[in-house]
Amino acid sequence: MIINNKRALAYTAIIHDIKDIPGADNIQLGYVNAWSVIIKKNEFKEGDKVVFFEIDSLVPASNPAFSFLQKTNYKIKTYRLNKFKVVSQGLVLPLSDFPEVDPATPIETDVTELLKIKYYVAEDNVRKATSVDARKERFRQFKFKHHKFFGTSFMQWLCSKKWFYNIMLKFFGKPDKKRQFPKFISKTDEERVQNIPSVLDLKTPMVVTEKIDGTSTTIAVKRKFLGYEIYVCSRNLRYPDKDQKCYMQNDNIYWDMALKYDIINKLKLILKNNRELKWVAVQGESFGPKWQGNPLKLNELDFRAFNLIDSKNGRLGSVAAASILEGMGIPFVPIVSINYVLPDTVEELITAATGPSALNPEVLREGWVIRSFDGTLSFKAVSTEYLLSKKD
Repeated sequence: MIINNKRALAYTAIIHDIKDIPGADNIQLGYVNAWSVIIKKNEFKEGDKVVFFEIDSLVPASNPAFSFLQKTNYKIKTYRLNKFKVVSQGLVLPLSDFPEVDPATPIETDVTELLKIKYYVAEDNVRKATSVDARKERFRQFKFKHHKFFGTSFMQWLCSKKWFYNIMLKFFGKPDKKRQFPKFISKTDEERVQNIPSVLDLKTPMVVTEKIDGTSTTIAVKRKFLGYEIYVCSRNLRYPDKDQKCYMQNDNIYWDMALKYDIINKLKLILKNNRELKWVAVQGESFGPKWQGNPLKLNELDFRAFNLIDSKNGRLGSVAAASILEGMGIPFVPIVSINYVLPDTVEELITAATGPSALNPEVLREGWVIRSFDGTLSFKAVSTEYLLSKKD
């Protein structure tokens, strides 16, 4: 769930429905919004306030409330119980299991940091980093540059001590203002349909595009008194230097894609032809080998835009954005439909979103992104079958 403009992996919620599973004696299905979760029979009743942990979460082994997850390495993932033909997506635990959470806390309160929940894919904790994690990533970069010094057994032992690590972080992990994501652009994060099921009541035709599992990329050009300011960014960080390595010391895919499609010069051209604009930005997904496990099984890195934004009009609708960008040689995410009417249930939408990728028909697509024609409403439907197929 998106809370305060960032994804909450753990938050307070209400179980609004509980259903029996035919043939199952000890378990039931509990529902938080449109998420179905396997729960112990009679442990909860409808209307109970709980803590909900979304898929992609890694819970701390040190907390006894999660001891039963040892066999799954404390990961919260989508899984199917084939015996009963049910799918569970998430984890529900009683609020009383967490004394650090005030029982009076309103529902949909983010408790991710409070309960020390992280992403179970290690690189996501850097790629989707908060400002604190960005400091740690900067210190990792510093250690990499001086790996001989920090690679000694004595320094590794010192860095394992919290007090020493905090000192190092203070001096060498200071956030670089040049690396901050530009404040005039919204970061990319779509809400999952399971968290906003009421959106299905809208029957206005929508635009559907394929969702690509890669790394969020923002490229922007801002007009200055003399010249332009260039921004090439990941989801949370700016890379002012095209030779700067990314997290996990990967090559800089963000600059690679900006250069591959000459995006910076093309955005400058938009500004030259539209003097009323202060800035213009393209946002999209970069993907391929070494990134997110390369689920599309491609042989080379590539990029597809999904947003065209400017200082006057905000985010353009997908059809208008695709027409402009593809006319300039910047590829857009595959458009599945420009006249899609939402079904009545989340299950129907997730089923419809499941299918082969337009970029490689031999593999499943991650799902769909659904938007109103003007681009003001936007959310995603991630394929359950795709999630079940992931090996991480």
